[in-house]
Amino acid sequence: MPCRVEGSSYATEIFGYKTQGWRRVFCTAGYILSCGALLLLFYWRPEWDVWANCIRCSLEEADIVLLRTTDEFQRYTQKKVTWIDLSTLALPFGSNSDGPLVADKDSVINRAVMKPQLKIRCIQVQKIRYIWDFSVKEFKKVGSLEDSNTCHSIHHKFGAGLTREEQKIRQLVCGPNAIEVEIRPIWKLLFKEILNPFYVFQAFTLTLWLSQGYIEYSVAIIILSIISVGLTVYDLRQQSTKLHDLVEEHNKVQVTVCTKSEGCKELESCYLVPGDMLLLDGKKLSLPCDAVLIDGSCIVNEGMLTGESVPVTKTPLPLVESLMPWKTHSMEDYRRHVLFCGTEVIQTKATGRGPARAVVLQTGFNTAKGDLVRSILYPKPVNFKLYRDAFKFIIGLSVIGVFGLIYTVCVFVSHGKPVADVVTMALLLLTAAVPPAIPAALTTGTVYAQRRLKKKIFCISPQRINICGQINLVCFDKTGTLTEDGLDLWGIIPSEGSRFQKIHKFPSSTPLPWGPVCGAMASCHSLVVLDKKIQGDPLDLKMFEAIAKCLSTALGTVLHLPSKQIPWKRRTRKAPVEGIAILHQFPFSSGLQRMSVVSQKIGEEQYDLYMKGAPEIVSSFCRQDTVPVNFLKELKTYTSQGFRVIALAHKALNLGKDVDVSNLEREEAESGLVFLGLLVMENRLKQETKPVIRELAAARIRSVMVTGDNLQTAVTVARNAGMIHTGSKVILIEAKEPEGSAPASIAWRLAEDCKANTAAPCVSTARDETCNYHFAMNGKSYQVITKYFYNLLPKILVNATVFARMSPGQKSSLVEEFQKLEVGGVGGWMDVSPSSDSHGFQALKMAHAGISLSEQEASVASPFTSQIPNIQCVPELIREGRAALVASFAVVKYLTLYGLIQFVGTALLFWVSIFGNYQYLIQDVIITLLVCLTMSLTEAYPKLAPYRPPGQLISPPLLLSIILNVCFTIAMQTCGFLLVKQQPWYVALASQSGAQSTVLSYEDTTLWPLSSINCIIVAFVFSKGKPFRKPIYTNYANLSKAFKLNCCSCLFQQFVCTPVIWRIYVLLMLLVTFCVSFFTEDVILQNKHLWLLIKAWFGYQSNSQHRKWQRMLQSDPSWPPVNAKDFEAKSTDEIYINPTYEHSNE
Repeated sequence: MPCRVEGSSYATEIFGYKTQGWRRVFCTAGYILSCGALLLLFYWRPEWDVWANCIRCSLEEADIVLLRTTDEFQRYTQKKVTWIDLSTLALPFGSNSDGPLVADKDSVINRAVMKPQLKIRCIQVQKIRYIWDFSVKEFKKVGSLEDSNTCHSIHHKFGAGLTREEQKIRQLVCGPNAIEVEIRPIWKLLFKEILNPFYVFQAFTLTLWLSQGYIEYSVAIIILSIISVGLTVYDLRQQSTKLHDLVEEHNKVQVTVCTKSEGCKELESCYLVPGDMLLLDGKKLSLPCDAVLIDGSCIVNEGMLTGESVPVTKTPLPLVESLMPWKTHSMEDYRRHVLFCGTEVIQTKATGRGPARAVVLQTGFNTAKGDLVRSILYPKPVNFKLYRDAFKFIIGLSVIGVFGLIYTVCVFVSHGKPVADVVTMALLLLTAAVPPAIPAALTTGTVYAQRRLKKKIFCISPQRINICGQINLVCFDKTGTLTEDGLDLWGIIPSEGSRFQKIHKFPSSTPLPWGPVCGAMASCHSLVVLDKKIQGDPLDLKMFEAIAKCLSTALGTVLHLPSKQIPWKRRTRKAPVEGIAILHQFPFSSGLQRMSVVSQKIGEEQYDLYMKGAPEIVSSFCRQDTVPVNFLKELKTYTSQGFRVIALAHKALNLGKDVDVSNLEREEAESGLVFLGLLVMENRLKQETKPVIRELAAARIRSVMVTGDNLQTAVTVARNAGMIHTGSKVILIEAKEPEGSAPASIAWRLAEDCKANTAAPCVSTARDETCNYHFAMNGKSYQVITKYFYNLLPKILVNATVFARMSPGQKSSLVEEFQKLEVGGVGGWMDVSPSSDSHGFQALKMAHAGISLSEQEASVASPFTSQIPNIQCVPELIREGRAALVASFAVVKYLTLYGLIQFVGTALLFWVSIFGNYQYLIQDVIITLLVCLTMSLTEAYPKLAPYRPPGQLISPPLLLSIILNVCFTIAMQTCGFLLVKQQPWYVALASQSGAQSTVLSYEDTTLWPLSSINCIIVAFVFSKGKPFRKPIYTNYANLSKAFKLNCCSCLFQQFVCTPVIWRIYVLLMLLVTFCVSFFTEDVILQNKHLWLLIKAWFGYQSNSQHRKWQRMLQSDPSWPPVNAKDFEAKSTDEIYINPTYEHSNE
């Protein structure tokens, strides 16, 4: 059985092979005898190379491993197993015995050393090194501290640093701490490009044409190919250089490292290894590795990774005696202790024990920045049928070419031609059937679309533009995407004596009296002073500014800074306190949905803990006698109006004098709090939101909201935005995990504002995308459903519209589940995720077309970055995607017809002669090249159609279009060829073979204008305008240039003189062909209503997963359940655990 390699950008299976000497000898002989053709074949198919040279064996014995991706592409890669020799190092005493080589007994290095040779087997996959673990017989990733380490073990094993000997061992095994992106040499890029099967086939074709004297056309193609290859190589070289320059400056940072034997010293960051102890002395530092903070605190800027330059506070890993791994102990919130590579340390705060300290967690490409760079170097292939169908298309044309080859042999043999002429002419017709420009044509529409998008949307993955043409599902974040970026403080509802008091609105002429509420608003935040300016989370800024303005006596607030306290300037003698010092912070995280601070009033001994966060979470930490009885009702009153509500709580801490508050246990400190009240924030819809959602709905593109906000608030915003139509029901789903003997349960409850609505539920169908019920749930319920009710998940997703309180891992899992609904079907469910959430880049990477609305420079995590700060970019991208997709299909159809038109004309002329060199040159360069360049210049239609363009090349309408037009071409050219022979003035001219600049015959004079103008006819017929592109006449400037050049080229051609009446016959044949072709294409093949009738007549139903579920649910009278409760089945054999969710926190 194959093993799996973890840590690559996709799941990979690994197989072991051993090289056989006699096999290698035979293969070498094959390389020589085939003149390198076998070597080229093995270059294209590395698995064949391994199978031919090696025999299968266990991974433990293998010297070559073959890796195969587990996705639908099943791509193979071969890697050589190498050895790391540790015997050259001055190893510590006892390393040759059974003792551990490194102090950390759990380290994979100890289990990978072959003793007594002191060697380690390793492979390198996508810049990550794997070493062979003899204990489990698997390759394990190296370059990271083991996740099994507990909080206590990280402090005690690595808190004092490593020994010098252990550093050397780890440096040799893990490799340098550098994200090295090679600037690939031009010759390497050139060879990789020209060894593409397309260019190899083109080289074969050009060799054949040059041997026959087709010098002008061959030179033209060579020049075009050189330009194409040169531009591609230049672009790849530029990308490689930019990426190299982006990461190179961080590879040689000076850092201070402490070792057990030599104390602290400065060294280059490339020598860092996992387990090293870093000193953070307060200087600004761009982190060269991932490190876990063990002492002190830091403020960092993670804009490099997230696209949001909001200062983030990092706290030390607690020193606790817990047997749980440190990540598990910290749950989703473990990131608050981690300093990620590529982020900038702005400020540090020392403790009494000295400067802030951090233990190196991961180095090189194992780091967060390294992972992002690897995602650029090794992007996940896009599963889009267009590119796979194009390959099948070329295979089909090759088969036609083979038939042409057989036909040519028969014709030339019957004419008694020499064998050399038979072979060359047969190969000539074979190459004529396969236009070499088809692969390039697929990108033509994309290139122009990217150029048009550049003014509004920046794209780092151009091939995804075509995929945007198939989008029919859009996932939106709420805050900053559908609603305004900033929150305005609307009011506060204080609580006193377990009762809500009168609301205090902002701004107000009545001052808010000093008390714990003011203390919470003034201190419970993560704001910092940078460059004499208060910076931080926008919500914290609004809260802080509001409390400053409303206090009748301005309170000086001391901010939490590393070495000094900067009080707020305005003070009066009437201030109730001199200031508040923020001594310790438990930062906010989307997983915990809360934050807390420990503060102290200046001049007083008492400590205070203030908490703010999601009302449901904060209330659970409060003494229930302090929470108002009508808490949920009051909360719902405001969330149902679309307000964002934050709860505040307080607790007086009796810690005594000179206590180190940094050692406080969060769980102990955040207990028994007093509920202070609700902070109500107003978050208005952007004015562009409703029109865009309406436009998407009219185009039958479904909109889904995925947010971290309150469920009721999210439902209200969805209603206001138009995602949930007036009169539609909202069914709230609440799922609970098993408790004791009670199994997991899922409850379906009708939202209260929908209970008066008695409309019968429906399921959206292919013709009617609207439905009058929508599911809404929070992240916790989604988690339970994926774990215990996975069989219900597809049914729910068909009509789920609102997902609230979603964590980053849940967001990316949801996007993947939406994508699964299309497995094996026709069409596609595509996801666009415009997100201002700094943690949302996981979902952006997972989606087919992720859009970032960040104002920062384009994030490497997002394929698209919009310069439009609202969701107007979504329909714009879909419009351009549809236009690019239709243009790509049109150009492919045209090139196919052009090749077959030329194929038919050449095949007919083989009975007497062939086209002349200049005639081929005009057809191939002046007509075809210009048409390909101008067809795709037609812009996108401004209005989105209520259906998507076809997403498959191999589909009945497209195949019928090509087949029928080929039939029209054969009929027209055959008629011309036969009729010209019947004319009284016809004289058979001497047949010619080989390459001629000009070939004069009546057949040639008839067939060349028929075939050339037929190419222009099909170009016009295939250049369809509405509903996805503007009408063809809007592209008149470019088309007129092409038409003039074509007319001029015809004037310079030499033809045999024919009577005027025959020329009229030729024009009539072309006119009839145009009318028939246009009618067939526009009235029959492009008639959507006709195809729907045909599908209904034959009972055809879509095979896509979401359509199947829709039909199934439509016939289910018990769906959707309302005011019902279901329990997990006792048998758990078929329970599915979603791997994306399970590993979202790792």
